[in-house]
Amino acid sequence: MKVYTKTGDKGTTSLIGGKRVPKNHPRVEAYGDMDELISYLGIVRSDAGMAHEKEVLRKIQENLMLISAHFASDGSSKTLKEITEEDIVFLETEIDRMTAQMPPQKAFILPGSPRIASQCQVARTICRRAERHALVIGSGGEANEQTTPSVETGLKYLNRLSDYLFVLGRYFCMQHEVPEDFWLP
Repeated sequence: MKVYTKTGDKGTTSLIGGKRVPKNHPRVEAYGDMDELISYLGIVRSDAGMAHEKEVLRKIQENLMLISAHFASDGSSKTLKEITEEDIVFLETEIDRMTAQMPPQKAFILPGSPRIASQCQVARTICRRAERHALVIGSGGEANEQTTPSVETGLKYLNRLSDYLFVLGRYFCMQHEVPEDFWLP
């Protein structure tokens, strides 16, 4: 199978289900951000060093692929698995596990060393952008489209994931014994 199809040469692409849309369509923006986030989490995962965190990050990438598929769907495909409340609780459990081991946060944090901690903060900002773009499709902002439970759950997952990535960055600072760089205006 060839990688290039030439069907997008005029600035359109197909959603799952076959509907053609412009490449700047809100759904394409949303799943494009998800693609970037999944890819960047690959960098974080490859540099993580700790087996548990690598496993968690891979699970997150799998969930993001699923959410991305829902964002890319025109609604005609009913075979996509759903993100569940348990997936969100899993992130909360991981946040609580790491937070219990760290000192309280004193102020805003300036990303810095170690590199892996800053990578988590970059991933967090990509996640927040993905969340903002997903809000457009989640709020029914598209003409003639309704918010679906899968999009709503995806938005909730992204919100929790950004919290997880923030805490993971702090956790890597602690694991590497690098003091956090607090911004104290």
